Amino acid sequence: MYDHMERPLPVRAALRTWIAGISVATVDTHAGEPTVIDEPDHATTLAFRTLAGQDSDLVVMGPRTRALYHAGTPGPSCLKVRIQPGRAQLLLGRSVPDLVDRLIPLSDLWGEPAKPLTQMLSGLGSDLTAILERLEDVLLGHLSTRTPGDLSRSNLVHSATSVLSASGGRRPEYVRVTARRLNISERHLRDLFAEAVGVSPKHFARIDRVRTVLLRGRHAHLAQVATEAGYYDQSHMTADFRRIMGTSPAAFIAGRLPAATSCGPLTA
Repeated sequence: MYDHMERPLPVRAALRTWIAGISVATVDTHAGEPTVIDEPDHATTLAFRTLAGQDSDLVVMGPRTRALYHAGTPGPSCLKVRIQPGRAQLLLGRSVPDLVDRLIPLSDLWGEPAKPLTQMLSGLGSDLTAILERLEDVLLGHLSTRTPGDLSRSNLVHSATSVLSASGGRRPEYVRVTARRLNISERHLRDLFAEAVGVSPKHFARIDRVRTVLLRGRHAHLAQVATEAGYYDQSHMTADFRRIMGTSPAAFIAGRLPAATSCGPLTA
């Protein structure tokens, strides 16, 4: 059973260029122990976790190259700030490659300043509005220190991620077409992605295609979804999906999931 609930929250207007979405995640085990799915993601997420019987913490979940299935535990809640793909380096002040497939305390990136921030957020209790406002203030403060060159590189990477993604009802472009459209070389595009996204443009596109299948697969014929996501055909989609999700699209939609494990390193 998958009973991992996420409730979306509004993003402050000044941060919409930088933040893809904000949500509160909880696990409800009223009908037994659910399987919680950590989907593959090409974005980095900042999360404030309220843990049952433990201190709250601020963690960074790096890009996830594969799905994780684990047994959910009741009680904890998590405020997730999902950063736009390619924007994490600027918001967090660190390069992204070392974050891939990892969950680390924010203090590992920011050092001592992260500790009083965590304590202050913990002191706000269950006031999600106040917690979110404070986090957004801190992120805006970080952005205010960035140089025009930093912003220009970040905008270029974000433009590339948009072209490589299946959004707005259009098919994603190939890597070479993306580089040509942005008037840069494929090598320069790979270097930008390595630093700002953490995975290569091709790997980014592969994760994005699978996320498109997860989003649309329950509402359309799989052959149509394969075309919309940018696959050569349905068999190409099935092979890619199985590699990242551990099962086929049809089995996933039917609820036949890989066996859940204990909480992994990326569990929030």
